[in-house]
Amino acid sequence: MAAGPRADTRTKGGSVLALSGGIGGAKLVLGLYRVLAPHRLTVVANTGDDFEHLGLHVSPDLDTVMYTLAGVANRDTGWGRADETWSFMRALENLGGETWFRLGDGDLATHVERSRRLAAGRSLSEITADFCARLGIAAGLLPMSDDPVRTLVHTREGVLPFQQYFVARRCEPVVTAIAFDGAATARPNPAFLDALADPALAAVVICPSNPFLSIDPILALPGVRAALAACRAPLVAVSPIVGGRAIKGPTAKIMGELAMPATAAAVAGYYGALLDGFVVDEADAGDAARLELPVSVTRTLMASLDDRDGLARQVLALAERISAAAED
Repeated sequence: MAAGPRADTRTKGGSVLALSGGIGGAKLVLGLYRVLAPHRLTVVANTGDDFEHLGLHVSPDLDTVMYTLAGVANRDTGWGRADETWSFMRALENLGGETWFRLGDGDLATHVERSRRLAAGRSLSEITADFCARLGIAAGLLPMSDDPVRTLVHTREGVLPFQQYFVARRCEPVVTAIAFDGAATARPNPAFLDALADPALAAVVICPSNPFLSIDPILALPGVRAALAACRAPLVAVSPIVGGRAIKGPTAKIMGELAMPATAAAVAGYYGALLDGFVVDEADAGDAARLELPVSVTRTLMASLDDRDGLARQVLALAERISAAAED
């Protein structure tokens, strides 16, 4: 359990803060956005995946969440925009340019305009807020920091920048450690810390994103773990592992390479004392009995909008149950 008693605040009417990576986290974020009054939701997105590509600042996780909330995400890939065209990539390939990281024409506009505004002195937070307003998103979407943090994957083949490991090498190299360059001196987004200190905060949700690649960069920022531990709202995480496997991405592979069992219980143990509650899939019901914290066992696969909404309701119900128990 996180340090200190939790507040009396129930999820009904209170605000909710979600920590998210890209595709998997964005699915739950959309469910929360749909079942809550939209203004009650704030999402902090990982920016450890950000990188400079073709002279542009690319923010993959931030954009995946933004496109998802705006209803313009590519449902087939989970990343990029729907109804995308690829004229730019074809022309780039004809010129002998780098095509290992694909940028669709509509997606490219986001990176070009973001890069232009950053060069003009605007912050990533300001730019993101304006993009969200123009896309009709009522929830708050915050980059975890306006300072650069870059995920570096240590492998048996050497140290790889995240996108080289994840996209160019398709997560094939064996992982030995993960580091976050710049995290020690980066400043957490002030609005993130303000949200954690808000007495109206009813729940903090760690989405079913990769704990090592998507959530740890957020937790590595100075003061974030302490702020989460001091937060009066219950912190509930959703397991990204279902029946010993990751639904998408290399979570289970990395766990094995770091000598951890690929189980929901191991994920809960990894988050440790930060957690007040944990949500596991029905396939992992056996793990629930071994955990010494409130657990909800439900369907965590999010194949449809109804699945996203249903999981969001289960997460909020667990947070409310924890708050109610704190009152007794």
